[in-house]
Amino acid sequence: MDDKNLYPLATQELANKKAAYATKNLEAWRNFSKTVFEEGALSEKTKQLIAVAVAHVTQCPYCIRSHSRQAIRKGATKEEIMEAIWVAAEMRSGAAYAHANIAMDEMEKIPDAK
Repeated sequence: MDDKNLYPLATQELANKKAAYATKNLEAWRNFSKTVFEEGALSEKTKQLIAVAVAHVTQCPYCIRSHSRQAIRKGATKEEIMEAIWVAAEMRSGAAYAHANIAMDEMEKIPDAK
């Protein structure tokens, strides 16, 4: 199954409809997003690489596409993008292992558990 069947295409028509339902919120979000991704202590390229990694952790297909393109536009190489994705993979799997503490804590509360 390709993602065109799973997720609607991000079209201008759809964007306009969403904007019409919450214009002030969208404007605030766009201003926030613009500010976050401006050059600062971190370069725009670094911020886009972070966004690529986070998009993989949150598993947002729209964000993955958008921030991968933006990272390339800001000078990232394909190798840098893949390294960012591997960092995301490690963090996601590490979190699953770390959260095993919750299951361990709960299992310890049950005296009959083997």
